[in-house]
Amino acid sequence: MTENMTNYQRTEYPRPQYQREDWINLNGIWEFAFDDKNIGQTQGWFYQPSFDQKIQVPFTYETKASGIGDEIFHPHIWYKRTFEIPRRSRNKKVILRFQAADYLTQVWINGSYIGEHRGGNAAFSFEITNAVDVDKQNEIVIKIEDSNSCYQPRGKQRWREENYGCWYVQNTGIWQTIWLEFLPAEFIDSVKIDPDVDTNSVSFEYSLAGDVDKNWRLDTIITFDGSSVKKTSIYPDRNLLKLNIDLLAEIHEWKLKLWSPKHPNLYDVTFQLYVNDRLKDEVKSYFGMRKISIKNGQVLLNNSPIYQKLLLDQGYWQDTMLTPPSDEAILSDIDKTLAMGFNGVRKHQKIEDDRFMYWCDKKGLLVWSEMAATYEFSDEAIENFTKEWLDIMRQRYNHPSLITWVPFNESWGVPRILTDNKQQAFTEAIYHLSKAIDSQRPIIVNDGWEHTVSDIISLHDYEEFADAFIARYQDKDRILNNLHPHNKSKYAFAQGYEYKGQPVILTEYGGIAFNDNRGWGYGNQVNSEDEFIRRYREITNAIKEIPYICGYCYTQITDVQQEVNGLLYENREPKVSMEKLKEVNDA
Repeated sequence: MTENMTNYQRTEYPRPQYQREDWINLNGIWEFAFDDKNIGQTQGWFYQPSFDQKIQVPFTYETKASGIGDEIFHPHIWYKRTFEIPRRSRNKKVILRFQAADYLTQVWINGSYIGEHRGGNAAFSFEITNAVDVDKQNEIVIKIEDSNSCYQPRGKQRWREENYGCWYVQNTGIWQTIWLEFLPAEFIDSVKIDPDVDTNSVSFEYSLAGDVDKNWRLDTIITFDGSSVKKTSIYPDRNLLKLNIDLLAEIHEWKLKLWSPKHPNLYDVTFQLYVNDRLKDEVKSYFGMRKISIKNGQVLLNNSPIYQKLLLDQGYWQDTMLTPPSDEAILSDIDKTLAMGFNGVRKHQKIEDDRFMYWCDKKGLLVWSEMAATYEFSDEAIENFTKEWLDIMRQRYNHPSLITWVPFNESWGVPRILTDNKQQAFTEAIYHLSKAIDSQRPIIVNDGWEHTVSDIISLHDYEEFADAFIARYQDKDRILNNLHPHNKSKYAFAQGYEYKGQPVILTEYGGIAFNDNRGWGYGNQVNSEDEFIRRYREITNAIKEIPYICGYCYTQITDVQQEVNGLLYENREPKVSMEKLKEVNDA
């Protein structure tokens, strides 16, 4: 066992917004093997006595924290470990849950094939009840296949042997928490939570598992800071049902607590399912009362305009890459983001760990959630993208900090969207499918340029000189009527689409790097902190001077491998004074 394997361990419950008590964390040391000739399945490796290496889960073999640290691409890998069913859980369903694994996951329990899942970003699970033996140790074997295909959503993972541009070392295998959860025959499968600030109410859409009958009762218990708000009991007559609750209560003078960055108030809620007056299932969750809307070219939070000061965040760490090394590391990034005067992050090309979302909910950090891109357009890419995107939307829906969905970025995966009707139609379809799931949050179709249908027009421009920026953007019609490219080469809209009064936000700019020959940034590199702060101040103030631009997103929070344009180094040490950055953002 290497030092890195003992330094990094993920022991927290992975879904704090949907938490049960009866679970076993399967992170930790597993047996591991590369299968470069892809012979494992035909040779029955799911019966293999042992594998030749050890790996620390949930860190991929490419990372130092895994204990392996091999950055060469291996498309076929295997995991194995044993587990026991606790005595308290022996009469329950056994669910094997993955928060994320990349890309095609197959599972065997005690030699019996369970199933497979395709996708690298969404959570998934298997019921393994009939395959386990409650009286002895059980063996779980997992095979994961990955590829260099540009038809699968891969985000910033390279598909060549070496890093290049802004694409980094690939991410193969289990990269978020894996665990067992134990459920009764009747349980609460999911709850979709919809706050309604305008009516002071919240609605719950429940999905129940089991054979519903007249002896069922579902309790919803809402509290705030330990004080009772509402308790409601319903007697379900079907597996899918909805409930709306008026939240006004004597918890303070206004009888309602709203969620915002300055006041990230959260209501706690417990869901309890009773059968014949016996408690069968209990889930603890929370929600925030907040509203995102658009009016007169502005984004509104709780019916008031909000100027968004976002930080591009790719969520990479030195020793763990895409997997956050710990809760403390997540909190440190959030605290530094807030300390530098930003009120949100654009999570770029990554579906972040659910505990990151939890801490953003708690701390009041706004989040734009952006899908990992494909890079070629085909029927296969459409299918891979669409299924996983819809799964992600459902899984992240309840987080109050999440205020914007971004399915596409910079025409990646739709490279001819400017003129190609099929690629345009695909983005329109994703927009409308997304709206069918979530009618509340804005959806940005093709962040950066060449928009089709989009609730916000987001532009990318790494112009470093304030005067040139102001000259380019002072004529709103020239930019938004496609009379001139907004960043010297790209137009705001795809052909056949036009501006309809949406808010405009500059969602990538800056990218300033120091002149140290370690990698690259945008524009000329700087030689001192004073030069850095001066350029940051001038270009940020230039953005603020354009009246129709209602927010910005600076690139980026940290260096990432060969890209050294972060405000922090990869080890999270600040490059420049965070207080001086905050002064600029607060001005």
